[in-house]
Order: sequence, then structure tokens, then C-alpha cells
Amino acid sequence: MTIKYLSGFGNEHATEAMLGALPHGQNSPQRAPFNLYAEQVSGSAFTAPRDHNLRSWQYRLRPSAEHSAYRPLAKGLLRTAPNRERPAPPDRLRWDPLPLPAAPTDFVDGLATIATNGDAALQRGVGVHLYAANQSMTRCFYDADGDLLIVPQQGALILKTEFGILDAKPGEIAVIPRGLKFRVEIEEPVRGYICENYGAPFRLPDLGPIGANGLANARDFLAPVAWFEDVAGPTDIVAKFGGNLFTVTVPGSPLNVVAWHGNYFPYKYELARFNSVNSVSFDHCDPSIFTVLTAPSETPGTANVDFVIFPPRWMVAEHTFRPPWFHRNLMSEYMGLIHGVYDAKAEGFLPGGGSLHNCFSAHGPDQATFAKASHEDLKPVYQGNTLAFMFESRYVFEPSAFALEGALLQKNYDAVWNGFSSAQVK
Repeated sequence: MTIKYLSGFGNEHATEAMLGALPHGQNSPQRAPFNLYAEQVSGSAFTAPRDHNLRSWQYRLRPSAEHSAYRPLAKGLLRTAPNRERPAPPDRLRWDPLPLPAAPTDFVDGLATIATNGDAALQRGVGVHLYAANQSMTRCFYDADGDLLIVPQQGALILKTEFGILDAKPGEIAVIPRGLKFRVEIEEPVRGYICENYGAPFRLPDLGPIGANGLANARDFLAPVAWFEDVAGPTDIVAKFGGNLFTVTVPGSPLNVVAWHGNYFPYKYELARFNSVNSVSFDHCDPSIFTVLTAPSETPGTANVDFVIFPPRWMVAEHTFRPPWFHRNLMSEYMGLIHGVYDAKAEGFLPGGGSLHNCFSAHGPDQATFAKASHEDLKPVYQGNTLAFMFESRYVFEPSAFALEGALLQKNYDAVWNGFSSAQVK
């Protein structure tokens, strides 16, 4: 399958899968070309400022309003904030990877929540989920509670959406904005992470003193070109709404948009295109220099959630300790590992696994890493075999019962900080 893309983050795009399907001049003529149905999908309030207003026009085979009544659906291990199945502890926590399923499991059935924070109904906070699947979806899915930032860790995803087709493999991310329908198809078992963002849509962070260049470039974000399917018979759609799952049946396929234009659409990004900016003198820069996308809050400079990566990069700082220092943060951090070894952990932090360091819970390099880094020759080193990431949020993460009581939790994580000797100040 050859998949084509449009480039640019936040751009207005226009694309048609059939020549002449996209109206020109008049946005919504009395009847659209080919008797398609004109439909607008808005990802922001109608009166949002122009530079924050998100909307796209679609020209469809059938209108989205044509469907059955919604029916409740069991939500398995999927949870939504506020989720307080168990009190959130201040403990540092770490988990093994989610096993690949043995029974036939699609993307929706393979979702499991690690933690949530904030309140989805108030459009604040995030959900952190894992997914593991071994078969393609035949139904479709949309999330009315938040945007889905998908981080594949094993196996490639083919995301067939209303707006076209995205492929996302390990080392890439895909974002499906709130309310957009899609289907996940796979050719092998897959596993990965999801940040469900209940708050403001993701955007590129301001660069400030960095200047015009660095971090993620807008042109490297890719949107799908128009694609549609015209199928006979009904299709089921799973909706995540208000923290619950529902299913609804539509005639044909909901992925029937022949042409579209606007700035509200799914997109993907290859993390290898990130331009790292790092220290060339001393100490250790805050992880904000590795921010790919941010979802801001109403408090300036304090994100609802930041998506931060720790990619291959040169370590060149002089006269200093190279890994992250010991630290305690206002912001809460969930970390995952796509491949390789994270430079602040010696072992136990596995690809597909994760760790959680909540608000002001002290953390930093484990004892083995500290001992090694304290005596290293400080010549330039290329930190090559690694790709880790962090979901950093203003709100405390509240782990699910599955996360706190399931088999994935590493019971001895605190032990990695055992063995430090007391400083001698005599």
C-alpha cells in the first residue's frame, strides 16, 4: 500500500480522492459535487480566536448523523479521569511491559489504563493507557473525551481514518484528534502507549531563546490525503464518551470522506526528525528542551501535558554529572521506553514498560548509574541506542487498580536507590 501525505503542522489543507469532489469558490453549494454530503467537524468552540480555531469541512458519501441508537459496551481495563479506584500513593512506581494477547484481540479490546489525572468532563488532565493487539479491527472507534497521542513500541499500525490513511511504526507517533473516527489494522502483533489528552489540543511549544530553529519542525508533521471506502452492509462504531464505551451501527462505512479541507485532522511525526538542543557546558538542562508537543493549560508555562522525548544525542557537557541529577518536581512524570537503554537507569526499565514519578516524589539516577557516571571520562559520548519518552503533567497521576495490583507492577522498584553512602563532611 502506497500512503501519501501532506506536510505542515497547523496548516490549512485541501485534498480530494476524486477529481472535482472538492467545491471551489462557494464552500457549501446547494448540492456538493457528485451529490456528496457537506459536513463540518469542529475541534474548538465556534468563537475561538482565529489562530486557535479548529475545523474541517468534509464531503461524504453519507452523513454522520445516519446511525442507530447507541448501546452500552463493557470497557474492560479502560478508565477515565476522575478514576479513584485506589488512593494515589506518592511511591515511585515501575511496570513491566504489557504482554501480547493470546486470544484474538483488536486495538479497542487491547486497551488498559495505567493512570489518569484531572477530570475529562472538565477538559483537564490526561489518561495514560497501554495497548496490545494481535488482530485488525473490523469496527471503527472514536474518542469524544480527548485527543489520542499514540506511541507505537512494537509493530506498525495502519490507521484508516475519516481523513485518509496514516501508518505509524515504532519511532513515530500519531495523533487522532477528539471525535474523529478511525480503524486500526495490523499485520503482526502490536504494542504501545497512548496519552489521552482531555485538555487543549496539542501544539508545537514556543521556542523562546532557542530562536527560529530546533526541536520539532512544523513541516515534518504529516497529514493524510483524502481516501474513502464505499462498502455495502452495516459497520459498528465504538464511541468513548463520558468515560464509558458505547457502540452504534451505521450503514456502510463511516470512513467515506471523498474530499476535505481545513485544519482539524489526524497527523503523524517521525521522532528521528527532532532536532535536539542540549547543554555544551555544565549541569543538566531541564527535560523541557526535548518537548515535541504541548497541550497548554490556563496557567502560562504550565502544561496540561507535555510530550517529551529522550532521543539519540551527543553528550558533551564539561565538568559535570552527565545523567539527570536527583530531583523533585511540581510536575508529575510518566515515562516509557520504545527501544534501547535510558541513560539514568541501569536495568529494569524495559522497552514497553513504564515508570511513574508523581509530584515531589524524589527520583533520579539509580545507584549503579550514579556510581558509573561519577567516574566517567568526560569526553563527548554519543547516546545512540535509546528512545524514551515522557508524558509530563501539571496534575498528579492516579494509577488504576490494574496498575497498582496487577502482575506488571515491579514490587522492588525502590531498591534501585539502595546502597548510597553518606557524604563525609567532617
